[in-house]
Amino acid sequence: MRRNINAHWIINMLISAVWLVNGLVCKVMNLVPRHEQIVARILGNQHSQLITKVIGISEILISLWVLSDKYSRLNAAVQILVIGSMNTIEFVFAPDLLLWGRLNAVFAFLFIVLIYFNEFSLRKEVVRAT
Repeated sequence: MRRNINAHWIINMLISAVWLVNGLVCKVMNLVPRHEQIVARILGNQHSQLITKVIGISEILISLWVLSDKYSRLNAAVQILVIGSMNTIEFVFAPDLLLWGRLNAVFAFLFIVLIYFNEFSLRKEVVRAT
């Protein structure tokens, strides 16, 4: 049972780190300009820089929410919805700007599965153990 508690904690840290890096490094600091290009392609150039930064700040907040462990089921559902919708839009409108093209959808799906497994399987075992 202790192994499950550790696995849950490690996966939470990993999920939080993904949101933090994508939000802070890729979008707010704009170290990966491709993200702003995707926003510009989908929403237009006029406010793409500002919108990209707002998305990045939102991702940082999701990272902190993951770490807080508050309303974790709602958090997982929000993450799954955001990842699914964001990747579907990008798949349709900007596949050439994605790191792995349309294959990005596979990685997004795997991340969704990880979030789901961590919250609705591992966490259940962790709560039972305490």
